[in-house]
Amino acid sequence: MIDTALATIPETDAPAESLPISPVYGTWPDRTTICHASASGKGSAIRFELHPARGRVAGHIFIEVARQKTVASMQGEVPTFATFDWENKICCKMGLGDLAQMMMVFRGMQESIQDGKGLFHRSAKANTVIKFSHQIEPRPGYMFSASCKPFDGELRDAFFVFRPEEAVWFSTALEAAMSVLVFGVPTATAECML
Repeated sequence: MIDTALATIPETDAPAESLPISPVYGTWPDRTTICHASASGKGSAIRFELHPARGRVAGHIFIEVARQKTVASMQGEVPTFATFDWENKICCKMGLGDLAQMMMVFRGMQESIQDGKGLFHRSAKANTVIKFSHQIEPRPGYMFSASCKPFDGELRDAFFVFRPEEAVWFSTALEAAMSVLVFGVPTATAECML
């Protein structure tokens, strides 16, 4: 379940007026977040940000994972919601090949990406290892984990487990997003000529 009420939203998030607009589809959201808060403070949140193809450049999805920062409290008249440590998030830029690997796990073609070895991303600032696997125990679902080692800092890691119902809607959304990641957002001028 998407629970945006529990997520901390930075003030820099774009207002609805500045979201991408397609003459075919109208305004559409480019970001969604799922939060799993726990009473023990060991929950996590995951955020997806879609960047469609532009011109001849393929699109990508940023996947950000953050650990739970504070627990919720229902004491007093005003409840406080759990927050997540977005300042120390791990951000993964997932291209077409990376996302296809995730789809293979969702479709049951493999149990994990690269037989559990994961994907290795190297940037100018850090090395990141991204893993995604189907799991049965301790709870059924799909686990996305990322560990990041900046060249000048400490190793950080975070994980998120998709519940089965979240896996259904996310895998469906991911499959649908592949067309805009490859071809971009449809426009009125991109209509088929018969």
